[in-house]
Amino acid sequence: MAVFVIDKRKKPLMPCSEKRAGKLLASRRARVHRLIPFAIRLVDRTVAECELQPVRIKIGPGSRFTGIAVVREAKTVDPATGEMGTTVHVLNLFELLHRGRQISEALTARRSMRRRRRSCLRYRAPRFLNRGNKARGWLAPSLQHRVDTTVAWVNRFQKMVPIAGLTQELLRFDMQQIENPEISGVEYSHGTLAGYEVREYLLEKWDRKCAYCDARDVPLNLDHIYPKTNGGSNRVSNLTLACVPCNQRKGAQDIRVFLAKDTRRLDRVLAQTKRPLRDAAAMNTTRWALFNALKATGLMVITGSGGLTKYNRVQIGIPKTHALDAVCVGAVSAVTGWGKPTLAIKATGRGSYQRTRLDTFGFPRGYLTREKRIKGFQTGDMVCAQVPTGKKAGIHTGRVAVRATGSFNIQTATGVVQGISHRHCKVIQRADGYGYLMVAKMESDPVRHKAGVASQSALCLPGMNAEVSRAT
Repeated sequence: MAVFVIDKRKKPLMPCSEKRAGKLLASRRARVHRLIPFAIRLVDRTVAECELQPVRIKIGPGSRFTGIAVVREAKTVDPATGEMGTTVHVLNLFELLHRGRQISEALTARRSMRRRRRSCLRYRAPRFLNRGNKARGWLAPSLQHRVDTTVAWVNRFQKMVPIAGLTQELLRFDMQQIENPEISGVEYSHGTLAGYEVREYLLEKWDRKCAYCDARDVPLNLDHIYPKTNGGSNRVSNLTLACVPCNQRKGAQDIRVFLAKDTRRLDRVLAQTKRPLRDAAAMNTTRWALFNALKATGLMVITGSGGLTKYNRVQIGIPKTHALDAVCVGAVSAVTGWGKPTLAIKATGRGSYQRTRLDTFGFPRGYLTREKRIKGFQTGDMVCAQVPTGKKAGIHTGRVAVRATGSFNIQTATGVVQGISHRHCKVIQRADGYGYLMVAKMESDPVRHKAGVASQSALCLPGMNAEVSRAT
């Protein structure tokens, strides 16, 4: 991965390689500015003395995951045809995991607790007219969270990279074309992107597996639930995914005949055909809110559809991940340097204001400490503990969970180390509301391999240990 670089006045410069960053740190020409994502600060350069190239951030929004790619684009000319193309050079890949479901569940729990408390105060008059009208463009908190976290990371990258523009996947699915492919005539429905919107929609709806045998990671065909020979239509509600063997066995049979001996699967498939795609609905709700929020950053925003993203990825031959989908957003003719590890960023929140633990009936069962910070540490801080003696002697680096007694737990790459005294701990990065995980780089095989929790030691570069105390 490329290392972010800022000058001595904290202005963003062009990213450099890990080897170059290690040499700058070893020669004391740079200091560690931030550990995750790793960034260094030069002590002898300013932005006026350096040459910058335009860097672009590409965003592939999703309901649960948002892919983010920091890239450098270059215009190229095809010598055979003379056509202009865009070659994308990948610098860094990120995968942002939202916590919309947790927010929704927390609001549901809070609502039930308030109802229980109000039921105990029977003398209080009921409240009906104290709810203000929602402003125009209001989004539910679980949806607004997706917009806010994405924009927050764009603003964070602006402080570390000279960003010239943004590219957003605005239309996740062309719902009108999916429902009626002939709506804009033969030229539109049989153009370059013919079928890509429908196929991507079905892959999401049927969880990328065969509807008849649950096979994954195999070639999948489009299958008509009610065959066309018996009057079935091409509408998306009549389409599903089937592996090649199941597709051949079913042939032109009606689904009720084909699954006559498996009534449970038959009921599940029929119910799935009528179920709307919840994630697609969430994306259609937040797409314009995210677009307007990105425009408010002052950067030029270019948009592209989900069908175009998949078309680019298939034509170039890149495996499917959320981060690599972001690389293929917009106009792309070639991609280089995409085989990089991905930094998975999980939104964990900054704790809770609620200091009372309740039972299933909403009654208090315990209380937390009044202060979140214990002995100068807070749950979520990245720490480095040097234990001199005992069974846990050694250096332990990772995310800390604090206790009021001063005996902490540290989540490292190999597991949880319990009972570490606060006297042995040193903060190397304060909690910022996110957890980090390094995902191994992608090869030609699209299967993903996780490299474990990204601890500070796993991200260290040569010469960094001497400066780690200055990272905060």
